[in-house]
Amino acid sequence: MFAVTATQIDADHPLTGLTLGERPDPEVPDGWTTVTVKAAALNHHDLWSLKGVALPADRLPMILGGDAAGVDEDGNEVIVHSVIGDPDRGGGDETLDPERSLLSEVHPGTLAEKVAVPRRNLVPKPAELSFEEAACLPTAWLTAYRMLFGKSGLQPGGSVLVQGAGGGVATAAIALAAAAGYRVYATSRSEAKRRRAEEIGADAAFETGARLPERVDAVIETVGQATWSHSLKSLRPGGRVVVSGATSGQVPPAELNRVFFLQLQIVGSTMGTRDQLERLARFLVKTGVRPRIDRTLPLGRAEEGFAAMAEGDLFGKIVFTP
Repeated sequence: MFAVTATQIDADHPLTGLTLGERPDPEVPDGWTTVTVKAAALNHHDLWSLKGVALPADRLPMILGGDAAGVDEDGNEVIVHSVIGDPDRGGGDETLDPERSLLSEVHPGTLAEKVAVPRRNLVPKPAELSFEEAACLPTAWLTAYRMLFGKSGLQPGGSVLVQGAGGGVATAAIALAAAAGYRVYATSRSEAKRRRAEEIGADAAFETGARLPERVDAVIETVGQATWSHSLKSLRPGGRVVVSGATSGQVPPAELNRVFFLQLQIVGSTMGTRDQLERLARFLVKTGVRPRIDRTLPLGRAEEGFAAMAEGDLFGKIVFTP
């Protein structure tokens, strides 16, 4: 089968380790099944894998990708949940399983014509969602859904700041938060991305670091070091920062005086559960919200998509079709 594979680790020039070509069909352990991939979405995780983050060289070659929608062995249209873990070991939450991994870390990923996954990792794809739209959900959109509705503590009518408009999680968070009725503010260094953030539901978008019209109840933080101080300063007393990434750096000043004096809360969040993915899909059907797709490319042109992500030249998701 045709696949996009990491064959080399290079932290400075990650795309040099990208190989496109034929790979063996996936092995199928007991309790697993295969999905014929109809669409697969790209994530920063795939770039980081090429840099050696969560993918050591001794696991190469590794088929990349965590997001996919396709058809299972029985002909059902499905969405692939990419967290490989045991809910029992995580107290009912597979993302808290200490042994959990994501597709493409230990097991081959979704940027291929076929992928093998545990049977419990298949979620029915609603007919109202295209394969391309559904493929955007398992990482960025699921992460945003969990951050907003599982971790932020936001109440109806609340306010939220989304840092770094344009990235997959941030774009999803803006659209989901607007659909839920929150007051949504967004930031970006790019005027074009600020304008697009408002088009998909932000009440207002500002330059990174700008003063907001009000202090917000929660901040959706995926940027890290470059926006951390602004995130803390933008919170009301008792507010909460939910962190799921640190693309600009992971060691910002903690500003502990501000944290304890204003009783701010800092909450980590990673991915989401299979049940949350199923609820997310139903939420999109009910509200009419759809993932913003920056571009759709054939899998054979995957390097173009990786290059665009590496350069930050996107707004929304990059999707590949085998």
